[in-house]
Amino acid sequence: MEVTFQFDWAAAFRSIPHLLPGIPWTLLISFGGLAIGFVIGIIFGLMRISPSRLLRLPAIVYIEVFRGTPILVQVLFIFYGLPQLLGGPINALTAGIAAIAVNSGAYISEVVRGGVQSIERGQREASLSLGLSRTQAFRYVIWPQAFRRMIPPLGNQGIISIKDTSLFSVIGVGELVRQGQIYIATTFTALEVYFMVALMYLAITWSLSLLLRQLEKRGLVGQ
Repeated sequence: MEVTFQFDWAAAFRSIPHLLPGIPWTLLISFGGLAIGFVIGIIFGLMRISPSRLLRLPAIVYIEVFRGTPILVQVLFIFYGLPQLLGGPINALTAGIAAIAVNSGAYISEVVRGGVQSIERGQREASLSLGLSRTQAFRYVIWPQAFRRMIPPLGNQGIISIKDTSLFSVIGVGELVRQGQIYIATTFTALEVYFMVALMYLAITWSLSLLLRQLEKRGLVGQ
């Protein structure tokens, strides 16, 4: 028996008002987690290149653990596992932000390490010869140049983290995928709804990519 199926554009457009409430949650989780992850990344990235083994080893362990395990496992551990250790429940939104923070922080640590180490050693030596302290040389000479080089990979990490929020529907966070699942349960239009969810994610990530390209054209990132 031949089975035919026709994409229902009307159903796809009808889903939009039901999906839109998920966008603020998606942005809050991704950018909130990224902001915290950036701070974590700076701390552990600098620890990673420290001459002190006592600082390097914890950084290496953190980076390898959170880069080597899936973010879905991490958010499930935070949401279901940590409450058993802490003796109290953790809000789903908090768990989502925390998962993005610790996961992106591990990747950002490596971005920071690579950015700082990409600056020629001669610039540090020249700064010291001009009378700057090591701290001043890092703050005024090394870090500004390194940060410009970090922006493209940081932007890529932002895009990855935005897409990672789609996994958090498993803990009930009301982001885009979760809103789609709720709507599908009553309309049975999975193909059309998930098509619109994909378009919304594409619009968000494409906007961020466009912003990064504009920064590159204006010479605000890179070399």
